[in-house]
Amino acid sequence: MRRLILGIAAALALSACGHAGVKPGNAGGTPPVDAAGIETITYETGPCFGACPVFRVTVSSDGKAVFTGIRHTQVIGERRFAVTPQQYLTFREQLAPWLPESGEKLYQPGSPLCKQVATDLPSVDISLRKGARSRRLYYYYGCDNEKNMTMGEALGTATDALPLDALVGEIP
Repeated sequence: MRRLILGIAAALALSACGHAGVKPGNAGGTPPVDAAGIETITYETGPCFGACPVFRVTVSSDGKAVFTGIRHTQVIGERRFAVTPQQYLTFREQLAPWLPESGEKLYQPGSPLCKQVATDLPSVDISLRKGARSRRLYYYYGCDNEKNMTMGEALGTATDALPLDALVGEIP
């Protein structure tokens, strides 16, 4: 599912270059649950020029998860489900190398991390929260996509660790 999205993104990136407007918005071990609270990851995709799925999924280290289908998904609206500790940990470990140690990191048109821009591609906005601490990564797939290919693939396939196939569905 996510590999198909990456394939579409790569094809669009090769054919569409230019400037786009700004569109924002401890790896390993066991999922942490302690006195500071439950760790939560929110992963939200942004639209592209085409039928890219747009959704938000929030998963917690306690196994609770919420999917919100926004556009081009099998399910539109909110659905609650559960994740196993291993699913959560695999998802977290896929994202962890790319998240900043603290604060936020923005790969968006106009930012220093985005020098060459291909238009009409999707984005992903990821935040990890635990207690008062949060980290955020926003990545527009058209930002220096050749240079950032490894990161883009890792971010794009991270949700494969979660039971989302019936919610996201296949891309037409």
